[in-house]
This record gives sequence, C-alpha cells and structure tokens, in this order.
Amino acid sequence: MHTAILTFPGFNELDSLIALGVLNRIKQPGWRVSLCCPQAEVTSMNGVTLRAQGTLEDAAQADAVIVGSGVLTREVVADAALMARLQLDPARQLIGAQCSGTLILAKLGLVAGVPACTDLTTKPWVQEAGVEVLNQPFFAHGNVATAGGCLASPYLAAWVMARLVGVQAAADALHYVAPVGEKDAYVAQALGHIRPYLPA
Repeated sequence: MHTAILTFPGFNELDSLIALGVLNRIKQPGWRVSLCCPQAEVTSMNGVTLRAQGTLEDAAQADAVIVGSGVLTREVVADAALMARLQLDPARQLIGAQCSGTLILAKLGLVAGVPACTDLTTKPWVQEAGVEVLNQPFFAHGNVATAGGCLASPYLAAWVMARLVGVQAAADALHYVAPVGEKDAYVAQALGHIRPYLPA
C-alpha cells in the first residue's frame, strides 16, 4: 500500500514530515510512504530542501494521498498546469489534506458540499472557495479528510492507517511517537478525533 504526501515548494515541514514519520511506523511488506513533489527538489518555508521520492503523477496510483500545506499554496492553485497534474479520485483513494492543502482540495472540487478543516490563515481562502470551515482539528466525509493546525497532522496520518491497516495499527504508531508520560492520553485523544469518521 502506497501513501503519497504531496509536498510543494514553500511546504510546511511539520505537515509533510510528521505525517511521513508517523505513517512509516507501519512495518508491513508492501507498505510505502513517499514525498511526491512537482519537481526533483523542493525547499520548505524555512529553507529546508528535500529530494522528491516521487512525482505528482505517482500520487494518482497511490492508495492514499495527503496534501501538505505551505506558504505558496495560493500560487499552487493559481497554476493551471500544476493543478492539472493532480489526478486524485476519492472513489478509489483515501484523500486527506492538512491546513492550506484543504484549499487545493477545494479548488479540485473534492470538498464540495461538505465542511472541512484548515488553519486559521487559510480559513478565509477556503471559505471564498465556497467551503464551510469547521472549528475543529479533524473531519472526514467518506474517503476525504481534512485537518487544521500543524500538530493535527498525526490525526490525518492515524486516519489513513486506521482505514488501510486498522485502528490498532494506528494506535500503536501514535503510541510510539507520543510524549513519554502522556502516551495513553495522547492516543486516546487522537483516536477520539478520528473514530467518529471511520466506517462502522
């Protein structure tokens, strides 16, 4: 199973890299997580340059896609050629977005008619795109989920793991990364955010 984390120039390290780290706690044959970027290298909002592990086109074949955020997201959605490379399909993929990544989903029409989560900076732009913004860290409708706030990225990763591998696998991964002395409470809180949106 492949999860692609879409990572654009100006990306927020907390969104892409926390999701990458948490998702990679799954140790199963065939489990793969990759940073998929529009070019061979991308530089973050704080000057960290990463080498892409895959392309935007690779994400079209992934089992799950997480759209990361960044300071240049409005430029991304204004680039018609770049947006045309995003061939995402919630009928066959889990699709999540973090903070300003929700704006990308809005422009792709993937959160039409349902509310979504995003960060406070991006909120007015998502609202301008016709999407109701919730005052909560996580929301999912069917195969599409959104998270708001950098440190909500583990919730998005946990949702992907719970859907693809199971709730126990998600709990184990969260337990590994949670602060010592707070592990049980952290896992309970995180699962409390995603459980209402998991299939029965």
